[in-house]
Amino acid sequence: MIKGNSLGIEALALDTGGTIFNWHDRFVRAFEEWVEPVDAVLWRDVVNDWRQRSLKTVLGKERAEDSMDMVHQRTLEETLAKFGLSHVDAARRTKILDAWYDLEAWDDFPASIRSIREKYPVVSLTVLPVALVMENSRRNDLVWDAIISCEMTGVYKPHPQAYLRAAAWLKLKPSAILMVACHNVDLNAAKNLGMRTAFVHRPEEWGPVHRPDAGPNMDYDFVVESFDDLAYELLSDRQ
Repeated sequence: MIKGNSLGIEALALDTGGTIFNWHDRFVRAFEEWVEPVDAVLWRDVVNDWRQRSLKTVLGKERAEDSMDMVHQRTLEETLAKFGLSHVDAARRTKILDAWYDLEAWDDFPASIRSIREKYPVVSLTVLPVALVMENSRRNDLVWDAIISCEMTGVYKPHPQAYLRAAAWLKLKPSAILMVACHNVDLNAAKNLGMRTAFVHRPEEWGPVHRPDAGPNMDYDFVVESFDDLAYELLSDRQ
């Protein structure tokens, strides 16, 4: 493990769904491709409602009986009903769900994380399924030292045990891990357990809709505009 930097960081744990992958734009395109337009319905609103429902189902909770893929399927049905889209047939629903396995990484991430990984082990710590992260990582030429899904830990972030079990599996104290995310709820939970924290701005994660937590709400170790900036901070001589 890495020793001797000023923060005592020995590994990075990265939130993945919105911090690494641009889910919003991919699903807007999926609805545009597979569903006929409906008056007064904006696909960005449909997509955001779906994402909010999915997260609300699992965040901070014990293991759900269904996999996250099943949660996405069930909450998609709920969202379609809300927006008067229950007529969308099973084949088109499947095409929309398949887009979870066809996500693109934000442009700043691939090259920067390759540089960071030359010095630090890098782990995906995510509520998403292992298969989903693995498929999208291969599509985007991303390499992890490990993928730790909350389906594996048995509890979903921001439940404290999600972070503590990941730290135990890495054989590291929480204070030796830098949790990286664009979500305050994730970083606040990690910080309260003694982990180091890095907030990466993702102002377009939810599309043009303003996010209430688009900026940091606590004092984190790093607050950066991009992974390029985080790489500079972690790899500079002062670290």
